[in-house]
Amino acid sequence: MTDLSPENETLPVPEAAPARQEWKQFLREILETLGLAVVLFLVINFVSARVRVEGYSMLPTLNNGEYVLINRLAYRLGDFQRGDIIVFRPPMYPDASFWQRLFGLPDFDDNYEDYIKRVIGLPGETVKIDDGIVYINNVPLTEPYIAAPSDYSNEWTVPEGELFVLGDNRNNSADSHAWGFLPERNVLGKALVVYWPFSEFMVIPAHQFVLAAP
Repeated sequence: MTDLSPENETLPVPEAAPARQEWKQFLREILETLGLAVVLFLVINFVSARVRVEGYSMLPTLNNGEYVLINRLAYRLGDFQRGDIIVFRPPMYPDASFWQRLFGLPDFDDNYEDYIKRVIGLPGETVKIDDGIVYINNVPLTEPYIAAPSDYSNEWTVPEGELFVLGDNRNNSADSHAWGFLPERNVLGKALVVYWPFSEFMVIPAHQFVLAAP
């Protein structure tokens, strides 16, 4: 005779609590959002960077305290042009690793800082400064953007793979006239826009006015 008592009945397996499913869904969405944020951070830092102008070496073009957006891919996709304003690691500092440049992180044990200057001499060119005038291969440059003519004179021939850079505030700038040529590999990117303070917003002209006079 079959025992039909309630104790022997097979009970259904309870379904997962709705609260637990909602928690798992919430956690998955958080992880997806964080992953997307990391990817966007890496992409944005690979393509661009934000730098703060420190000092007065680029007056009157750039002011102390302004924030500038730079294009990291400018010279992977194109060539250096005379007059470009670039951000770079000066050659007197140790080389930064790929990851340090990608994340914008210096070595913690050195006094690292990026410089911002204007490209004046390209590889193979002879740069001469005489009586306040800059000559490229003996042709004078028209430079209405400088604060004042240089009070120093000298002549340099730019090696292949390197650049000659100067600040627009010629007599108050640590640049190629003081420490030599800049290796192209040290260039972080090309300055595009002054974006802060907003009242000083400016698209930085590409090698405007830097034309050899006849």
